[in-house]
Amino acid sequence: MQDATTAGRPGSRRVRSLAVLGDSVAAGMGDPVAGGGWRGFAPLLAEAVEPARFTNLASSGARVADVRRAQLPAALRARPDAAVLMIGMNDTMRSDFDAALLRQQLDHVVCSLVGAGAAVVTIRYHDHARVFPVPGPLRRLLTRRIEALNRVLTSVAESHGTAIVDLDRLPGAYHPDAWSVDRLHPSELGHRMLAAAFAEGLAGQGLAVPSQVALTCSGGVPVSRLDHVRWLLIKGVPWLAGRAGDLTRYSLISLLRALFRRRRHPSIAPAHVCPASDSPQVWPAG
Repeated sequence: MQDATTAGRPGSRRVRSLAVLGDSVAAGMGDPVAGGGWRGFAPLLAEAVEPARFTNLASSGARVADVRRAQLPAALRARPDAAVLMIGMNDTMRSDFDAALLRQQLDHVVCSLVGAGAAVVTIRYHDHARVFPVPGPLRRLLTRRIEALNRVLTSVAESHGTAIVDLDRLPGAYHPDAWSVDRLHPSELGHRMLAAAFAEGLAGQGLAVPSQVALTCSGGVPVSRLDHVRWLLIKGVPWLAGRAGDLTRYSLISLLRALFRRRRHPSIAPAHVCPASDSPQVWPAG
């Protein structure tokens, strides 16, 4: 798809310690290597910034609470001066999704990393329905969840002055070649694109990126059409059924609660109505 490279960029500070926190994408899933296991963007990013120490704490299935509870303390022990945080999608696919709680947890994680002296790069997510088609009701629910998550991620990044990679605007992010067989994790190319984008985010914060992140695939394991069919039958359909069941139950419970509240508290004109306040001021204007 792409043969370009992301050139190394000289910064004022060398990266001595790089820490990566997150879920299965940060753990490298979607980029298999010969002999088994995953590579992913994290080792590629480490090759570009050439740290003396590199720690990847990401784990498959991790949620924001897992990062705060287990990954953050380990990251702080590594004393990173550069950190990548890619987390949140697993939270959007659970019935207990709580944007306010995620905001609190993510703020604690980023604040702790920045307070320890790390330059941090986080993520904004893309429209998953453009990559992984799902049924209409589930798609609409996930879209709302992802939008809420993105608002949280943006707010936290702005609060602490960290860099943020916007996948929706990343060139080539929606190309099929950027995605693995499951359409949930990046392919080797997709992981290389992420590594390049995270390198840019660190360079923008004054860190040195001495080497290049090549976007030419090499070292990964090719995926055949048979692999696509096998994944769809063995893992894809059961995964979708499980997530749909969890979120459908949540939707039905929410609907029943709303109906119950409406029956117990019918719409009655209030005895006193406070005057409407002025519209809030939004800056910058527009």
